Amino acid sequence: MAVNVETLEKLERKMTLTLPVNVIQSEVEARLRKIARTAKMDGFRPGKVPMNVVAQRYGYSVHYEVMNDKVGEAFAVAANEAKLRVAGQPRITEKEGAPEGELAFDAVFEVFPEVKIGDLAEAEVEKLTADVSDAAIDRTLDILRKQRRTFAQRAADAPAQDGDRVTVDFEGKIDGEAFQGGKAEDFQFLVGEGQMLKEFEEAVRGMKSGESKTFPLAFPADYHGKDVAGKTADFLVTLKKIEAAHLPEVNEALAKSLGIADATVEGLRADIKKNLDREVKFRLLARNKNAVMDALVARAELDLPNSSVQSEVDRMIEGARADLKQRGIKDADKAPIPDDVFRPQAERRVRLGLVVAELVRGNELHARPEQIKAHVDELAASYEKPADVVRWYFSDNRRLAEVEAIVIENNVTEFVLSKAKISEKSISFDELMGQAD
Repeated sequence: MAVNVETLEKLERKMTLTLPVNVIQSEVEARLRKIARTAKMDGFRPGKVPMNVVAQRYGYSVHYEVMNDKVGEAFAVAANEAKLRVAGQPRITEKEGAPEGELAFDAVFEVFPEVKIGDLAEAEVEKLTADVSDAAIDRTLDILRKQRRTFAQRAADAPAQDGDRVTVDFEGKIDGEAFQGGKAEDFQFLVGEGQMLKEFEEAVRGMKSGESKTFPLAFPADYHGKDVAGKTADFLVTLKKIEAAHLPEVNEALAKSLGIADATVEGLRADIKKNLDREVKFRLLARNKNAVMDALVARAELDLPNSSVQSEVDRMIEGARADLKQRGIKDADKAPIPDDVFRPQAERRVRLGLVVAELVRGNELHARPEQIKAHVDELAASYEKPADVVRWYFSDNRRLAEVEAIVIENNVTEFVLSKAKISEKSISFDELMGQAD
């Protein structure tokens, strides 16, 4: 097989392949004979269909398959001999003017680029740090108590206030007309917890059992109910019952109900801190990892394979369509989504993937088995039955591959942080968790 490789533009290459015609013909005949052994056609017994009839029925499709297979094999062998790292699939077209008894093909394809990473010692990375404060533990305790709160009916003359559970009847009208979803009876919600629109909560707050009130409510323009979004309705609400919340005390009984091994207040707070520490660690790692990746991309020089970028764009479009379908959007799989929407993000992903791969290859940053096991153990630690979670991960190679990718990124992050100029910045627990006002 004669091989000729030429550079077209940047990462694009062209390779000329030749194949003997008799090799194609022999393979086609072999596959047709195999089909003939089990072929079923009207007027013939199974396996007794004449070869000329089999060839007439299946010849074109078999020839097409053989051509694809043989040209693909020839391309793989040639690329391997030329030590080419091929990106994406080649575009293969038949070439005229081949010598007698041969077929010629042009294969146009891209190769992965040479990746040049600048001196990491010159890279500047801001590394975030954060601690779990007593206030954060207190807030988590409050959440746990609210999850276990009980309710008792208030006195008849007591007004509704934040934290109360109220039962109401309501009916809304727009221009005097009722609308779908605008009426309910014996409807319960918690005042002050954002379960209802602001105007509705403000109207109910301060009302007493048995009272009724009419008030206007302006639906936001982006309200999920499209028929009422951006419109103003008049609501009549009747408050039927008010129940005050009672939170459990922070004591040994609460610790025991939460399954804390050391069923004391100190043991409960220690367990909360351990879980919050784990969450802080993961969030800091994610934020610092992003900073490292930004620094890597900024210091890397490479051309991007268009085929890899397009493949990433296609994956992102399919993901967007799947998301639309999950939301119940009709004909989501046919939704027109232009490539340009995702191309900048796709280019960054491909660029980052190539840079990380180069850094991993050059510095032996592959995920070691013990690192993968340790990461799975850490993920499982927050569950009630960690051993079951560990088995769940190790029972599926795809899940393990996802963990391996995370461990590799962590290795790259630690490697870059060990080389770069680091400036540490301490942020609050609330800021890290996105709870800052």
